[in-house]
Amino acid sequence: MTTAVLPADAPRPGTDRTAIGEHLSLPLFHTLSGTLAGHPYLKVVVDRAEGTWHLLDTAVHPFHVDYIATRVLGMELAALDSVLDAFNASVYMDPRRRFLLGVLSLHTDEDAAGRERPFLVLETTEADTMPGPLLEEFYTFVRHRLDGRLALLLKPANHGQESELATISDIRVPRILSHELFGNRTRTPLNPGETTGRLRCFRTLEEYAAESGSLGRSDIVAMPALPDDVPRVAGFISTAPTTPLSHTNVLASGWGIPNATVRDLERLVESESLDGAWVRYEVTDHHITLVRLAQAPAPTAPDRHRERIRLRTPLLTDVPALPLHRLRRTDDNRYGTKAANLGELHHVLGSRTADLTAFYQRPRPPRAHLLGHLAARLGASDPAPVAGLRSAAAAFAVGTVTAPDGVALPFALQHRFLTSSPAIQQAIGRLKTALALDTVDAVDPLCRELQRLIRQAPLPDAVTRPIVQALPTGPAAGSRLVVRSSSNAEDLPGFSAAGVYDSVTSVRGADELLAAVRRVWASLFSPRSVRLRHQAGISPDDTYMGVIIQRYLPADLGGVLVTCNPTRRADFRNVCLNCSPGSPETVVDGTALPLQYLYNTVEGGGRTVALGSSGRDLPAVTRERLGQLALTGRLLQSHFSDADVDDPLDIEWLMTDQGSFHLVQIRPFAR
Repeated sequence: MTTAVLPADAPRPGTDRTAIGEHLSLPLFHTLSGTLAGHPYLKVVVDRAEGTWHLLDTAVHPFHVDYIATRVLGMELAALDSVLDAFNASVYMDPRRRFLLGVLSLHTDEDAAGRERPFLVLETTEADTMPGPLLEEFYTFVRHRLDGRLALLLKPANHGQESELATISDIRVPRILSHELFGNRTRTPLNPGETTGRLRCFRTLEEYAAESGSLGRSDIVAMPALPDDVPRVAGFISTAPTTPLSHTNVLASGWGIPNATVRDLERLVESESLDGAWVRYEVTDHHITLVRLAQAPAPTAPDRHRERIRLRTPLLTDVPALPLHRLRRTDDNRYGTKAANLGELHHVLGSRTADLTAFYQRPRPPRAHLLGHLAARLGASDPAPVAGLRSAAAAFAVGTVTAPDGVALPFALQHRFLTSSPAIQQAIGRLKTALALDTVDAVDPLCRELQRLIRQAPLPDAVTRPIVQALPTGPAAGSRLVVRSSSNAEDLPGFSAAGVYDSVTSVRGADELLAAVRRVWASLFSPRSVRLRHQAGISPDDTYMGVIIQRYLPADLGGVLVTCNPTRRADFRNVCLNCSPGSPETVVDGTALPLQYLYNTVEGGGRTVALGSSGRDLPAVTRERLGQLALTGRLLQSHFSDADVDDPLDIEWLMTDQGSFHLVQIRPFAR
């Protein structure tokens, strides 16, 4: 039996059914529509000069501008491509534009009797700068050409349109905001992928805890909110709203496993008897499917020759603890990737010599580059010469964000401590033997014993001294500190380790600092981190832990941004930004549902995707500042991406009560 949670688009005949000037009924809508994110949709073009509209056959005309240029204006596609940016500006940004472009999508709600009733939502593209009077004209034109039994709501496509509509009566222009329409959607793709596995459903954390020891690589775990310590499995399904920037979804992305929110899973599981059944589970940008299998697939032999995750050789020479600003990315094999990336951030912001325009220089067919768009975002009058644009990009980044001060402790310090204790060395030897023999039952107790020894073994003076010297002096003496992990076995292709290692966020004085450093060192040997590295083929001999010590900065707002749209990977325009009051940890650890935004870093503009636990949006001035932060993240991507400027970044940040942004972590976003 098949359970289709969200259907894929059905194939359509090649005949062009585009209608011009016709009254739109529901049957005609279905004839012309396609499906996007599970909702039927139809592209519309209003020709103000001719007083008519065009209802595009979605299967034939995927782009508004192509249709207008070739079918209405008689242009060749090659001619359109040569002036595409100017043409787009004429239809999306010119207040005197001839054409109004939009999409009608079909949704349902319930009436007072509980019966489903359809309604249509009209919206423009996210980059459209349509002012209030033009939005009202667009809505009124469409409303008068619809079947009167269909309700029509206008959805502002960005924060600018929301502001424009604020002065217009919602009686004249009924509306719905994006977070109202989609913030509580029943099914949401989080990470694409396909797998075959056994569906394991847990209603509570207690149920999960009782069975977590039996979970394996062939299981698909479904529960309201996945815990951060979930083991590597075949797939994730959450049944309560979450964010694509949570630790668990970053892990899903790094592991390449499907992940989605399916809020009505319990009903589907009950109707199809799916709990414990073998299923084929697929998540794409637009649909989610669960297909029950008649029987378990034939077992495959374990891959003894799986490709190992390669680490740079750690250097354990006696190097000192250093201020973060003295590190560069190449120091990752001495101080860990987090510390090295923060040191590189100091260099980028301090030297202003890095090229932060590379993302915009890449060809995006049919465009040769996006430098004109970047110039507009930066407020530069002319993108040429490129050197001037590079200077403007660097100045924008420096004016928007700062890198945190702090001290980095090297791998050598941890190595000196571990080798100073015969008991610790013996415990490491026993753990390595258990891993080599695959004696799985012995690994967890050995890890816990090793962690206990690391927290309690005597610290030599040569280890204690550089740690205590990292304490602030002068007026900052006694201030609250944050102690963060910085391993060489994280932020790697195929192994993100998001949320795997410990950080301690409330530390004061020498004794608490020493205890916090021990805890971070010990987290390298937690049962979960050891198992995950072993599954990835990472040897214990190759892994070390550095430590970052920073002064605590109180935050009015904190969060995470990734320089991509994590639920729609082909989208090169948008940056996804999540935030909550307080520190970034509340976003990634799932303790509160964050506010979610998408910011277009090409044409500009932003929109609110979900309000999360807060229940209300941020002030317009704060949202505008977040847009500047999103653009800065995109600029930094040009420098920090290793092999491909399209490889996105994952940035943790906080905003102080003074409104300044501090970046506390920067790393590759697992894709």
